[in-house]
Amino acid sequence: MIYLASPYGHPDATVREVRFQQACRAAATLMRCGIPVFSPVAHSHPIAQHGLPTSWEFWRAVDLEYLLQCEALVLLRLPGWERSVGVRAEIALARQWGMPVIELDPKALAAAEGRKNGRFAL
Repeated sequence: MIYLASPYGHPDATVREVRFQQACRAAATLMRCGIPVFSPVAHSHPIAQHGLPTSWEFWRAVDLEYLLQCEALVLLRLPGWERSVGVRAEIALARQWGMPVIELDPKALAAAEGRKNGRFAL
């Protein structure tokens, strides 16, 4: 299973919603290609909408438990990932733990979306 790291936190709820949709789309594409995925953004955004904070500080412990269960971290290079405190921390911990860190360009993912039975290589 891979851990799909992508930016989420932002003061504007619309930006958070767009990032959520992009993470869901990426996770769905990877899963369609046979790659098991955990996306903290896709899995936690609906829960956060029930009055929980959206900060890395709040979600850190939960996300790191999932990261420990994964074989690799895949970084979805959405705009803003370089400034994301959570993404940077996830990458640093994955590297510290000897976990592969693979960068994924959203354009490459879009190309894979058209393949119904094709495989997507990371």
